[in-house]
Amino acid sequence: MTCPTRGEGYSREVCPRPILLMVRRLNYGGCERDLAKIAMGLDRSEFTPYVGCFRPDGLRVEELKQAGIPIIAFPIESFRSRGCLRAIMDMRRYIREYGIQLVHCFDVPTAMWGAPVSRLWGVPVVISQLSYRSLNTPGETRVLRIADRIATKIVVNCLAMQRHMVQDEGAPLQKTYLCYNGVDTSIFHPGPAARPERLNGASVVLGTVANLREEKGIDLLLRAYALLQKMVRGTKLFIVGDGPQMDELQNLGRELGVMENTVFQIGKPDISNEMRMLDIFVLPSYSEAFSNALLEAMASGCAVIGSNLGGTPELIEDGRNGLLFQTRSAEDLAAKLKIVVENADLRAQFQKESAVRAREEFSLEKNLAGFRQLYLSLTRY
Repeated sequence: MTCPTRGEGYSREVCPRPILLMVRRLNYGGCERDLAKIAMGLDRSEFTPYVGCFRPDGLRVEELKQAGIPIIAFPIESFRSRGCLRAIMDMRRYIREYGIQLVHCFDVPTAMWGAPVSRLWGVPVVISQLSYRSLNTPGETRVLRIADRIATKIVVNCLAMQRHMVQDEGAPLQKTYLCYNGVDTSIFHPGPAARPERLNGASVVLGTVANLREEKGIDLLLRAYALLQKMVRGTKLFIVGDGPQMDELQNLGRELGVMENTVFQIGKPDISNEMRMLDIFVLPSYSEAFSNALLEAMASGCAVIGSNLGGTPELIEDGRNGLLFQTRSAEDLAAKLKIVVENADLRAQFQKESAVRAREEFSLEKNLAGFRQLYLSLTRY
């Protein structure tokens, strides 16, 4: 275990409301971005944030360190390993040494481990924040339902997720806490952006920013783009991200014959410039709660097209700031892309309305105020 010392992070003499925010890895992804935004955005006169993870690497580490937020690693490779037992004892020492009042678990692995371990060692407040259970194995779902019962609150980031937890998982409505994700509009905003050379000459650039995992549906986007190319010429497809499907998706692009007009770029901590390179942002997910990437694209002034599921209809007002397409249908996605690519006036309307909606309804300030209210109501100075 690596604990912060007196010369690292905070002075232990004055630590208002010590809270521990946990995620499996500080890498590219929505949960990781949510944790980092909250940890860095909390008022240090009210809260003392610490960050816990299983692997202390990834894109978010440096920005947290620069913000002076201590990172504690609980190196767990398997919940059945000896390392897991050591981590449980490390958690006990950390909780007691720093007087942790609240533990907030931002993803499934930390909810499965951090929630029960925190309760075991007497942490008075445990919060979990989860995705759709359809992505989990039956064994994981059983453990998560135990974590639901012992949690003080279950944070949901959209009405669709709240309905899922109450209707499908049996969570009491009063135990859920609705707090929409927020976007930092000082970073994500409309404006010019220099595009990489391979995107030059495109009449319209469409694409996505995502962790390249199966549920993100990037294969569907590639198939839809192959159909679009048969109907419309001059566009380019820009895919930003990294993940286990990278090689598979590039191979699929070659099979579909779209790689000549497709650019893959590895993700990085600040993708605001890449968002501004896009005319149309596509969220082709097979499963989604409330997408940070979609919200950031809206704030950046992109026209948006998204799969009609989860919390996406709470962000995309169909026909006003973008379009919804039938989930898992490459044909419907291609048809919606054709409409927006060929109609410059409609595209401009969507771009303008997206930026306004993100700025006025889903700001980072509103998001932080929601978490501030929750944390203050559950902790003491």
